[in-house]
Amino acid sequence: MNRISFAVLHRVLLPVAILIFSACNTPRKETALQEHVFVVNIVKDPQKLKAYLDYHQHIWPEVEAGFKKAGYRKITLYRYNYLLVMTIAVPAGADLGQMGKTAEAYDKRCAEWNRLMDGYQEGVPGAGEHEKWVETTPFYQFNQE
Repeated sequence: MNRISFAVLHRVLLPVAILIFSACNTPRKETALQEHVFVVNIVKDPQKLKAYLDYHQHIWPEVEAGFKKAGYRKITLYRYNYLLVMTIAVPAGADLGQMGKTAEAYDKRCAEWNRLMDGYQEGVPGAGEHEKWVETTPFYQFNQE
């Protein structure tokens, strides 16, 4: 009787186990990403620039956890003198405004970080009165497909 029940279980459970393991090893379909590029200036003060760069060498863990919670896939900052360029990769069609609110609401330190960094930034020429980070408009792209 034990052999029969083992054989029955073997015939039933083995295909189920194979199905489960194969599903776990199936590559996930990648979500299409969209890249956005923004620019801002740092206040023209060498000490402020140094402090801003130092902060970004030691970003608070809560800030990066907020980025993850909001769904950002990649954020990269570049700099030329006082000009900063930020690229962000997010799921295609994502609402950047809502993502920013989600990231900031994750932890009180996230909002604190944004207020602190805001004091180092100033808009680029042509930015709106209360605007600092401005999204750029792509005008050329090369793709080798």
